[in-house]
Amino acid sequence: MLPIHGTTFVAAIAVGVAVVAPQSLAQAQQNFPTKPVRIVVPSAAGGPPDTVARLIGPKMSERWGQPVVIENRPGAGSMTGTNVVAKATPDGYTLLLNSGAFAVNAALQPNLPYDPLNDFAGVTGISSGTLALVVPPALGVKSVKDLIAFGKAQPGKILFGSAGAASYVHLWGEAVRLAAGIKAVHVGFKGAPQAAIEVLAGRVHYAVLNLIVVLPMIKDGKLLALAVNSPQRSPLLPDVPTMAETLPEVKRPEGGLGILAPAGTPRPIRDQISKEIARILDLPDIKERLQAMGATPAPRTPDEHDKFLRAQIETISKLVVEAGLKAK
Repeated sequence: MLPIHGTTFVAAIAVGVAVVAPQSLAQAQQNFPTKPVRIVVPSAAGGPPDTVARLIGPKMSERWGQPVVIENRPGAGSMTGTNVVAKATPDGYTLLLNSGAFAVNAALQPNLPYDPLNDFAGVTGISSGTLALVVPPALGVKSVKDLIAFGKAQPGKILFGSAGAASYVHLWGEAVRLAAGIKAVHVGFKGAPQAAIEVLAGRVHYAVLNLIVVLPMIKDGKLLALAVNSPQRSPLLPDVPTMAETLPEVKRPEGGLGILAPAGTPRPIRDQISKEIARILDLPDIKERLQAMGATPAPRTPDEHDKFLRAQIETISKLVVEAGLKAK
């Protein structure tokens, strides 16, 4: 055998690395996952994002034979947990469950600790939620048309509530206000339950809140739903019209839950996770659980989820400007 010298030796080593590295990477991707997968939920336990994560996590674990750990990292309007994922190793073992707050922060917060467009890679959508426009029955308003007339008769004296300033539901309330052409004052509360109680008590004239939170009050007649934000009528409230039926001028800021990975996560791994979640979302028991929460399965490919988030951020950014909102 002829000895290998000088540049020939270096070239041989380079070729060896070039051959081994892709093979090792391909093998790692093919065997994914070989250890626990972590889904970071950037909000507190017990809320809709956490509940949905804990619905799909065990199903992923059953199929993969590896633990799927749900880790709640609330704080700073979901930015704390989101930043954890942005800085994580891009290998598919750390994922973010993103909600509407991801796009709201991107549109409203000028000094995020991460880049919402460049620090993440799309994986899939999970579900689209349903919001309800509610009023207290004692207000005497029976429809969106009635609410607009009521608001225009008392400009600047109408209060509308939400689950917090600069929250996704606050943005929806602003979209309704702008489309209706009424002057209303926003009041943010610590959460959706608190806002619902204030509407129920008549201290706030209307609110746009997650359907799952206000549904029991609607069923009991304590709150009246004027419209829902879903593309079709909700099976939970089939007699309540959609916002498009009653106020088509509303610039609908798309919401819902999805999965993001750190930028640089290999596409084959993201494809695998996306397909697995799509499989789970098609299971009858999961569909039933989501429907009971007022949610609809919304799986997407990685590319589709990237496009969805970019369009969502663009829509909400325009709404922020039109509503004159500023970060606090």
